[in-house]
Amino acid sequence: MITNATTQTAASVANDIRDIKPPVEIPSGWEWLWWVLAALTIIAMAFFVWRWWQKRKASAPTPTPVPAHVRAKQKLEESLAFIAQPKTFCILVSDTIRTYLEERFDFRAPERTTEEFLRELQATDLLSPEQKEKLGKFLESCDLVKFAKYEPGENELRELHRSAVKLVEETEPGETKAESGNEQPAEIVNRKS
Repeated sequence: MITNATTQTAASVANDIRDIKPPVEIPSGWEWLWWVLAALTIIAMAFFVWRWWQKRKASAPTPTPVPAHVRAKQKLEESLAFIAQPKTFCILVSDTIRTYLEERFDFRAPERTTEEFLRELQATDLLSPEQKEKLGKFLESCDLVKFAKYEPGENELRELHRSAVKLVEETEPGETKAESGNEQPAEIVNRKS
């Protein structure tokens, strides 16, 4: 018969036997190289994509900017829709003229009060004395409507609009004499002599 001690010995021997452990991976020391190569590849790909994007953006045609006098005339025409609302109309017209003068002559106009603007304008030769006087009257008329609650009639508002359009037309960049037809091209002049 098997004794109790023998069963215990057999059970303890069975507990001592363990399963085989999986192999332990020993680092070779070259794994960092693969990580560095992977990072460099990602950086290189990002650089080439960025460079391609920059070339594509640079080669895209940029729209030609609309000249200041053309934009001003368009805004003045659009402001006629508000002629029934004197304050809104005067704000639009005076802001258009101030913005036009800033863009056309590189003169800071919109941030100044009318008095500051006119005083500084008098010190420049951007406009003729007659144009400066007309501009002063125009801005003062607009200020009366904007700040003094003056209610002009439609005829007065149309006159303000006409004076604004006239100022833009007088100060827009002109054609050269050869372009306007006042002067004959050099080829034709040389043939006549």
